[in-house]
Amino acid sequence: MPLLTDPELWSYKEIAAHIRVQPDTVRSYRKHGLLPRPDRTEGGRPYWFADTIRSWVANRPRNRGRTG
Repeated sequence: MPLLTDPELWSYKEIAAHIRVQPDTVRSYRKHGLLPRPDRTEGGRPYWFADTIRSWVANRPRNRGRTG
C-alpha cells in the first residue's frame, strides 16, 4: 500500500502554504491543541483532509489581522 495516495490529504507543509505560515508554526499549533486531530496517520506522520483544514481556517479566530 503506498504511503500517501490521496491528493486531498495535507501534511504540515500543505497546511502551512494554505495559511501562509512556516511548517514549524503548524507543528506548534498541533502541539498546543490548536489544530484539529489528524484524519490519518501514515508512517507516524499526521495528515489532514483538505476540507478539514479549510473548515478549521474558516472557523478559527483571525490572527494578527490576517485575512484569507
